[in-house]
Amino acid sequence: MNQRAYQIVFPAALVVVMAAFISAIFFANATPSLAATATKKSASVARSTAVEHTQARIKQLQDALKITEAQQVSWNNLTQVMLENAKEMDALTRDRAENIKTMNAVEYMKFHSQITEALLGQQKKLIPTFETFYAGLSDEQKKSTDTIFRTGKHGKHKIQ
Repeated sequence: MNQRAYQIVFPAALVVVMAAFISAIFFANATPSLAATATKKSASVARSTAVEHTQARIKQLQDALKITEAQQVSWNNLTQVMLENAKEMDALTRDRAENIKTMNAVEYMKFHSQITEALLGQQKKLIPTFETFYAGLSDEQKKSTDTIFRTGKHGKHKIQ
């Protein structure tokens, strides 16, 4: 019985480890310039920092959702959290850029774990603020918001 379990678990574990290793290599070789040339982005979104990207995204969303004066307080709270998250991500990516040449494979994987944990923490911070904002939207705005989140598009116009 133990021999059979080993025959199943070991190859499965090996596949998972290989996939993680290949992913780490792929992410190590991904460069922003390559990503930027692969797809054309709107000039207002093709930015060098998360803060600049977030600011452009906020403007696009505000225009697409037609935020009313009554919704402005919850919108401001939401955008504040979005910008705080972007600043945190910029700090992490700056740290990576400063240390990338001296990181070994283990440190690199730990850094990606740190990024994942940061993203999870950011989502946990963002969700309550977003729920408050979403609750104050009109039915039409909710429909637009749902479409944007599902597809990245508002009506016929893609949000980039």
